[in-house]
Amino acid sequence: MTAAAPPSVFLVLAGPAGSGKTTLCERFVAEVPGFERVVTATTRPPRPGEADGRDYHFLTPEQFDAKLAAGEFLEWACVHGRHRYGTLATAVLGPLAAGRSLIINVDVQGVASLRRAAAERPLLAQRMGTVFVTVAPPDELRRRLIARGDGAAEIERRMQTAAHELLEMGKFDHVIESRDREADFQALRKIGKAVQQRVAAE
Repeated sequence: MTAAAPPSVFLVLAGPAGSGKTTLCERFVAEVPGFERVVTATTRPPRPGEADGRDYHFLTPEQFDAKLAAGEFLEWACVHGRHRYGTLATAVLGPLAAGRSLIINVDVQGVASLRRAAAERPLLAQRMGTVFVTVAPPDELRRRLIARGDGAAEIERRMQTAAHELLEMGKFDHVIESRDREADFQALRKIGKAVQQRVAAE
């Protein structure tokens, strides 16, 4: 008798720039069976090699406005005052209902929006697990930003943003204190299994 497949879950990662959360998401999708990244929507034009529906759902500003007015986004934001990005409800609820697990990397405001959306959508509330990736002490975060090649002004801006993001850490279901890529990955795998076990027990 084969074991039942684990239930579909929705892992939502947030944390300061330099915490490694983007790399963590990419590796998770590549190495953990059954998980895929959420295909988000954007108003920016496709870059060479990008495909609609695979990399992003590419929308015109007018299409984005229409979907926003219709309440089709779980969360959205305007990035750097230019292009808008957002997570469509269909991009999350459809796969979850079909038994596919998802992972996404958003900012803390996006997580807050997803929590509000979950209050109105039982499937989302049941399957979602939020994870904050933090870096301590602050000097380590600064070192990582310098190593990435960020300029001095950009580093200061990101450090200030990180201080505000840390105030939200207590609202998350799980916290990973980033040490190195392997330790962070194993910590996220453990959290993914814990979320699946919680959902299976409900």
